[in-house]
Amino acid sequence: MNFSPIPAILKDFSKPFKSNGFELYAVGGAVRDFCLGKKNSDFDFATDAAPNDVKRLFPKVIPTGIKHGTVTVLFKGEMFEVTTFRTENGYVDCRHPDSVEFVSSLEEDLKRRDFTINALAVKIPDPKIIDLHGGLPDLKNHLIRCIGVPHDRFMEDALRMMRACRFSSQLGFEIESATFDAICELKDNIKFVSLERIQEELSRIIMSSNPRKGIEALSRSGLLDLILPELAACRLVQQLGYHHEDVYYHSLSALDAAASRDWSLEVRLAALLHDIGKPPCQEKAENRYTFYNHEIAGAKMTKELLRRLKYPNSVIDKVSTLVRNHMFNYTPDWTDGAVRRFILRCGKDNVDDILRLRLADQLAMSGNCINPNVDQLESRIKAIESPSLTVNDLALTGDDLKAMGLKPGPVFSEIKEFLLQQVLDRPELNTKEQLSQIAQKYISNRH
Repeated sequence: MNFSPIPAILKDFSKPFKSNGFELYAVGGAVRDFCLGKKNSDFDFATDAAPNDVKRLFPKVIPTGIKHGTVTVLFKGEMFEVTTFRTENGYVDCRHPDSVEFVSSLEEDLKRRDFTINALAVKIPDPKIIDLHGGLPDLKNHLIRCIGVPHDRFMEDALRMMRACRFSSQLGFEIESATFDAICELKDNIKFVSLERIQEELSRIIMSSNPRKGIEALSRSGLLDLILPELAACRLVQQLGYHHEDVYYHSLSALDAAASRDWSLEVRLAALLHDIGKPPCQEKAENRYTFYNHEIAGAKMTKELLRRLKYPNSVIDKVSTLVRNHMFNYTPDWTDGAVRRFILRCGKDNVDDILRLRLADQLAMSGNCINPNVDQLESRIKAIESPSLTVNDLALTGDDLKAMGLKPGPVFSEIKEFLLQQVLDRPELNTKEQLSQIAQKYISNRH
């Protein structure tokens, strides 16, 4: 198989290497994805040129990882990562090599890589694909296989275990048996990987087109118990009633539903985690189980686990809010004030995603997303006036309350909250004159 046509910019990029007696190879993901018919313009390169040689070949070079032979070249508006052929020795922490040795052989360099399908190379500008480890047959057979001895590859870098699960979900491939057995054997070494890197791989699994496959690989290998014990605890937790799956598989089905509609990371995380509060809340009731307040317990657990995995605060806040509010029970008799309170409770920026989560939950239960109540609520939210009122939107300010003879303190919050409830029901009351009258009456009744 040939990598053809080679983009003109890559041919131009290779010229300084060739004219100075060096070789340049495109390696890894871009070559793999080309063979799969997928678009990928994120090229990585390997060369026999030392990092300082590369720096001399181009005017703009960033020493991004020069200790390990990697530099980033700025070329014609693109950024190309170039790494010198190398071998690695010693992995005391199961993550980083103790030493790196630059070599002149592509063959030696490819031996250190993780999976056969990621060890394909193309010598630019020659289009022929170089496959020294059976990557092309594994692509054809849809297999994730370690190069050489799987145990050795995972002892070198424990993150590769999660990467195998991630590639399985992204590509829809199976993990080859010896490779999977090594993951099961060495799963405890995931403790050597930083939580930031674990979070990154987990997010890639969740954002793949087939996240269930990756999560299931984590589960079957035992990695899920170490990374997301809260989700692992949902296995075999029966629900009955409207549910045909246990809590764990229902969560995967909800995640699948969110992924099938290409919804955001936050919605997918919420779909996966929305019921993790059920195991501690489970109670038996005749021919079914109840899980009262599981959304409250789940929101707290979600916040804790996302914080543990070093997700950004914005993601933590949004996902925990989605989980906390996914059990809303809208009925057509809600007043406009009730709709406004729902928006206030969820946050205006979260409402659309709350509705998406509800639909993903329903899809997981029944296989369809026909829900007239959700559709009607969505229409009412769009049509309603002043949907995002908060105490900060009140026409009566703290200075106005001071002018009425009140001293700042808890009473301010009490009065403002009372006024907000009136305005949520009747937005036309939100004028300084009318709110002053309501506040005066409230104060009089309070005393």
